[in-house]
Order: sequence, then structure tokens, then C-alpha cells
Amino acid sequence: MGKILHICISTKRGTPKQEVNSAHLIPDWGIENDAHAGKWHRQISLLSAEKIREFQTKGAQVEPGAFGENLVVEGFDLRALPVGTRFRIGDVLLEMTQIGKECHTHCQIYQTMGDCIMPREGVFAEVLTEGTIQKGDTIEMIAANPDRPFTAAVITLSDKGAAGEREDKSGPAIVNFLQADGYDVKETLLLADDRPSLEKELIRLADQRQVDVIFTTGGTGFSERDITPEATIAVCDRMANGIAEAIRAYSMTITPRAMLSRAVSGIRKKTLIVNLPGSPKAVTEALKFLLPSLGHGLGILRGTEGECAR
Repeated sequence: MGKILHICISTKRGTPKQEVNSAHLIPDWGIENDAHAGKWHRQISLLSAEKIREFQTKGAQVEPGAFGENLVVEGFDLRALPVGTRFRIGDVLLEMTQIGKECHTHCQIYQTMGDCIMPREGVFAEVLTEGTIQKGDTIEMIAANPDRPFTAAVITLSDKGAAGEREDKSGPAIVNFLQADGYDVKETLLLADDRPSLEKELIRLADQRQVDVIFTTGGTGFSERDITPEATIAVCDRMANGIAEAIRAYSMTITPRAMLSRAVSGIRKKTLIVNLPGSPKAVTEALKFLLPSLGHGLGILRGTEGECAR
């Protein structure tokens, strides 16, 4: 059990959050009248009171809401909890969706202290059930459901697609196939064939969103702009070459040009990254072959299944 010490909101983006005694939480939206509420995954921001106190020992003079947090919570090391963890506050149910965030413009706290804890210690959540919360309310942590659907993200790599010169058909084809198979697709992105941008998004999706699997489509050929395999290798802790090899072998039964694919697969922390081909037909064929066996591997990464050795 934990406790809510402070509730803070701002009615306009870019302005400091002000403390309030209570707040009404709206499902799939956030705190009523808070400027950062909306239909996205960062509806509520939370920060551990213990981390704020540690920061204050360094000489920081900060008031509730100074870091942009909605809720200051005592009793949990929020940063150490996995995405998918839920919190019960009376009738309200929250689900954690992201850990940390990128700081685009350093805030006043960073400019004064040379550091800010929100980008690495803050967490974000969606509102699942409606209700009103008050300062001093008890907050109960509920472990992530091990039987929840596997989560996924889809990234399309295409210079012309990112420039609006070509419709992305492969990304939506992957999303439709995954959703039909029961996956919860958290994000879809359309990027130019730019290695730094792809590496940045792969790291964010694996480390902050903690999705179970990321599928990329495109950028695996012989062109100088085809950088998807190199970006994937750069961010992975371990490679899972068997997946890419199996897809290639299967695709060779359909077209000999499959031998020209440089696609790879690997693991970053507990997220699997799989490079798929660039055409809608090829990604559909690859997923039909891959998905029946993939769930076991994702279950091992999640910790809900054991190895199959006998």
C-alpha cells in the first residue's frame, strides 16, 4: 500500500502545475481540467515522494508539481515497476504505460541544479475507471496481469512514405494481422530511412513503453539508405538470428529474391525486435509463418513460460 501526498494540475500546457485537494479522473482521458489529459498513453504522471526527497537533499527547492507530475506517491519505487502495473485508488484504476520520458527542453530545475529526476524517475498511466481522488488517499499496487495480451509496436521505414509521396500499406497490414491474432498494438510509426531516428525509437519503445515485440517493415535491402538491420543490431543486447533465418528460408519457397533480404532479429532487455520485408504481401506471408510459434518466445521473455528443453 502507498499514499497520495499531492495532486497537481495545470489548466494550460507550459505552465507550472498547481496543487489541489482532489481531482476527478475520467477514463481514457486523465484528470478533468488538466491540460495534459487526452486520448493518449500519458494521461497521468506519477513521481515517487522518496525520489523527490533524495533530490531535495542536494539543495533543490521544489514545490509539489514542480517536475510536471500529477501525483506524488509515497511507498513505491515507481521507476522499478514494470509497464502494465495497475494502481487502485478507491474507485479509480490506473495502468502504467511508460517509464521516464525524453526531456526536449531543459526545465528551470535542470538549469538550476544541472539535473532533473522526472525524465528518469517519472512514470505515466492511463485511466481505466472513473472516480474522484483526494490527498491522503491510499493507493494499492496491483501486479501486471501475466495473461494480458502481448503488446506490439510497428515501425515502417520509407523515405517516400515519410515525405508523403507514397501510402504506407505495409504498416497497416501488420497492425491488422496482429490485432486479428490478439496482439495489443500500442504504437505505429512511419519514419524515413534514418538510422539515428530508428535507433532512438527502438530504444524508447523497448525501455520506456516496454512493448513485448517491435516489428519493422522496410529498409532491409541493398540500397545505401537501407539501414534497418544496422540500427537493430546497434540497440540489441542479444541477437535472435533464428527468427530472421526462418523467415528468409520460408520466403525462399515463395520467391528466390528472398535471399537478398538482410533482415535481422534481436532482443533489447525484454523486447523482441523483428525486421520484416517491405511489401504488404511479403509481411503478411512472413507473419502467417511466424506468429504461430512467436508467442512461446515472447512468453519466455515476459517470464510467463519456461524453456522447452527436455
